Amino acid sequence: MRDQQDILINDTIIYVKNELKNAEGGHDWWHILRVWNTSKHIADQENCCRLVVELGALLHDIADSKFHNGDDTIGPEKTRQFLQVKDVETSVIDHVVKIVENISFKGGNLPRKFTSIELDIVQDADRLDAIGAIGIARAFNYGGFKNREIHNPGIQPKINMTPEEYKSNKGPTINHFYEKLLTLRERMNTKTGKFLADERHRFMELYLEQFYREWSGKPSRKT
Repeated sequence: MRDQQDILINDTIIYVKNELKNAEGGHDWWHILRVWNTSKHIADQENCCRLVVELGALLHDIADSKFHNGDDTIGPEKTRQFLQVKDVETSVIDHVVKIVENISFKGGNLPRKFTSIELDIVQDADRLDAIGAIGIARAFNYGGFKNREIHNPGIQPKINMTPEEYKSNKGPTINHFYEKLLTLRERMNTKTGKFLADERHRFMELYLEQFYREWSGKPSRKT
């Protein structure tokens, strides 16, 4: 049984790598790999279906709506089609598809339509990759990809956006810290996720302090 699962996981890795070979740097295979590894670490501390967690992590961004004109149905459909071809058990397919459908932040204000410990784990892993040093790098990489300003003091962050506002938002990258990144620590689902998020959150706070000192031309140390 485990051998069959290992083959499925390996086939999924090959599929995801091929699908994301030309992806934007913050949502490429390396993002998937980090989320997969973190998901496995969190799963070690929880009573969960390991196969669902690993498949959910590997397929969670197979077709991110940001890169498909806001269409959030493509990812779940591609996930279902791939797993059906692999003759995966229907209950597992349905669960993984639910993870792909419900993992996204989408402004952070929508109530959950589906709940499971497996979704909790993969969502925490995905959110952890959005904060800390990696999260900062990903935020600015995506901002550059979309040709957005780094910072504009005249444009205030939009807090508590609707999913539609979140999808169409074109604000400076620094605003994204307040609109999403700094809110994620309090949105973690698992004990392990909360623990890991704390250090990454503090790092972002320190980064912003330094950023604003440099932006204003104030020295960070005495000359």
